[in-house]
Amino acid sequence: MTPHAFEQDRLKLRAKKFMMWLFLASSFIYFAGLTSGFIVYTAGDPSRGIKTILPKMFQYSTLAIIISSITMHMAYLAGKRLQYSKQRLYLIVTILLGITFFVLQINAWGTLVNQGIPFVNPNASQSFIYVFTGSHLIHIFAGVMMLLNTLIGNMRRVPQIRNMFRLEITSIFWHFLDILWIYLYVFLLLNQ
Repeated sequence: MTPHAFEQDRLKLRAKKFMMWLFLASSFIYFAGLTSGFIVYTAGDPSRGIKTILPKMFQYSTLAIIISSITMHMAYLAGKRLQYSKQRLYLIVTILLGITFFVLQINAWGTLVNQGIPFVNPNASQSFIYVFTGSHLIHIFAGVMMLLNTLIGNMRRVPQIRNMFRLEITSIFWHFLDILWIYLYVFLLLNQ
């Protein structure tokens, strides 16, 4: 790769990283808006509270996403150290934990339905549980796709600069999803 081509590649990657930060900022604003809407809705009438016990599956999914954040960081460190087989292993474990999180969240919805709390009901604060978790699951799906892309790049032995770029972008997004879920879960716990 020529120095000019290398510089162009670096600039393209920098632009993509900036787009990731913009996406994270817009996602943060979206979820802040949702939680603000919930607060405004429930503040108007105390009887509009969630009035339910959150499913235990939310606790298990919280544990899964926290562990996945650790394995994502380990994959990033392995990539920096040029330990490609370890990077691949940690990425696979992170993907499996992401899928586990997804399945646990869907099971939590089933528990809510079994408790008599469907998505559409007279108490919109209970519907917010589905909106919060569903919106987060869309982001989790995108995160798993990014993890798969990073894993495929590792298996195809992309150049190290691209490998580290994929790891860094995926790591930033995945850690954001972890922090976002913890925020949403604590918010729901405090408002149940």
